[in-house]
Amino acid sequence: MTAETPALHEPGTEPATSRQTAPASAHTVSADALAAPGKGQTSWWEEIKGIFWLILAVLGFHSFIAKPFYIPSESMMPVLRTGDRLVVTKYPFGWSFISPTIPNPAAIFRGLVLRQPEESWGVQLPFIHGRLFGRLPERGDVVIVTPPGRNTDYIKRLIGLPGDRLQVRGGVLYINGRSVQRGPVHDVLIPVDINLPCTDSEYPGALETGADGKQFCRLPIVTETLPNGRRYDTVELGYSPGDNYGPITIPAGHVFLMGDNRDRSSDSRFPLGEPDLGLGGAVPWEYVGGRAEFVTFSLDGTATWNPLTWWGALRSGRAGNSLHPQETAK
Repeated sequence: MTAETPALHEPGTEPATSRQTAPASAHTVSADALAAPGKGQTSWWEEIKGIFWLILAVLGFHSFIAKPFYIPSESMMPVLRTGDRLVVTKYPFGWSFISPTIPNPAAIFRGLVLRQPEESWGVQLPFIHGRLFGRLPERGDVVIVTPPGRNTDYIKRLIGLPGDRLQVRGGVLYINGRSVQRGPVHDVLIPVDINLPCTDSEYPGALETGADGKQFCRLPIVTETLPNGRRYDTVELGYSPGDNYGPITIPAGHVFLMGDNRDRSSDSRFPLGEPDLGLGGAVPWEYVGGRAEFVTFSLDGTATWNPLTWWGALRSGRAGNSLHPQETAK
């Protein structure tokens, strides 16, 4: 019986077994590399799918839960000012054809890249009668509404419900033959800035300068209380074309909307289209898109593309302001 003698090899050369196993090892590593991306590599398909599902989730939330809203005009002063950002919830009144948010890539490109004015960056579905899990708003709710035949949102206060007999006479609102309760005229001072310039053409004689040099807009305010006990402030500037309207009976499935800045608001008192850009009377409730809840923040108009200017453009005392009307005993 003899013992095996290990194979000898010259210095600087590898054993035969090493030469045989090396190619197999290299082959195994190559197969693993082909089977899955290596560390630090990116799967672009997975990234695209992740972005797609993120966009879908955002659009779903935007369509059915809540969306941000920007105030572009002074029609809801004093409760809302140009430059306010707020949250609008979609679910309180159920969902209608106007609820879904569907981006329009062509409009987005024209608006962002070509800087062309666009009424909306979204696509509107054709009219569908009724609402899913529908519930009528309450008098006094601040809501967003899309005027029939247009593709942009207004924000107004809901004043009249189906079946109401409504009239405006001498600037006084009447619902079902009774005048809405009005408090005494009192003034408020609103700080002037780029988004609220208080021009003499819009608010004659209202611009004031304080002892510290700051400018304010002095507005005459009347507090209205609706039949359900909800109250809110309106701006009373004197005579305007909307001070006399009706009487009308609001049809079934329709609501009547007005701005709080009564003499500077295009609302249900005015016809659709130029020059009034109103709501054309009572609006089918399918066109109501949601309820305004609270102000998130407000900008005075001085912000630019430079992020360093954003903090200084914030208006103090606006964030968190509720947009629900106050309640009083009936």
